[in-house]
Amino acid sequence: MTDYVDDVKKYAKKLDEEAVAGIVKHCGIALRSKDASLVSCSQKPELDRVRDSFCKKKLALSDADDKIDGAIKDVCEKMGRSNPNKSRVTFYYLLAENYGKLGLFSNKGS
Repeated sequence: MTDYVDDVKKYAKKLDEEAVAGIVKHCGIALRSKDASLVSCSQKPELDRVRDSFCKKKLALSDADDKIDGAIKDVCEKMGRSNPNKSRVTFYYLLAENYGKLGLFSNKGS
């Protein structure tokens, strides 16, 4: 858990460790696979999955795809183009933070 918290600290405005733990729980067994534990900003099918499965389903966003895609692109840029190993936990945290939805992953509500 410490590794996830440390990585989120590099990018987040304010750290909510409970939300990090909730995102880790949400990702579950997928984090055991090196490939599944990372987000590749250079692969459109991966980014479409992030939009459709995480943003629309988990965060319950109803924004147009291009608006959500813009937020995803912002996270890609924030985490750096030169960093191909973007932690899925950090990526999801930053998206949830952007939309004010960290409460979905903690006991603080949304």
